[in-house]
Amino acid sequence: MESIDSNSKTIRTPRLELAVAHIESCRRYTNQLVADLTEDEWFWLPQPAISHIAWQIGHLAVAEYGLTLFRQRGRAEVDTELMSGAFRKLFMKGTSATAQREDYPSPTEILAVRDRVHAQFLQEVDQFDGEALDQPSDPPHSGTSNRYGSLLFAGDHEMLHAGQIGMLRRLMGKIPVR
Repeated sequence: MESIDSNSKTIRTPRLELAVAHIESCRRYTNQLVADLTEDEWFWLPQPAISHIAWQIGHLAVAEYGLTLFRQRGRAEVDTELMSGAFRKLFMKGTSATAQREDYPSPTEILAVRDRVHAQFLQEVDQFDGEALDQPSDPPHSGTSNRYGSLLFAGDHEMLHAGQIGMLRRLMGKIPVR
């Protein structure tokens, strides 16, 4: 059964609907985890230093871009408006959080990048259907073999980091969200 996207009035196939619903559900949970945090808590590092909320959310923005946009259609002109190269380099795979708060954008800026990437994904997702979803993603991804798998992994990846955010919250002495 196909559904109609209320924003764009396009018909979305069941497998795209599944991918979008999964990503949206994971995002709602992550939003609950960070909704009540102060700016100081965004940069709080447990000892020994592991990560902080700012890095986690910035990393999720970069990962969502890579999994839901770049691996689906390559680079596009709009991408320069989504995030800077410096932002990508700060939060990409293989980087770690540092204690130098001045190295990072503010939580408001980090959330703005994450929200721009997500909005762009929702704007473009209906164009990603058909046989193209069964093609290998470029660049290849270690967790999945094709473009559709990249879309599904975006939600899984967000939940993995939501777990880390939940752990950081507990270490701060905050009550669990769920």
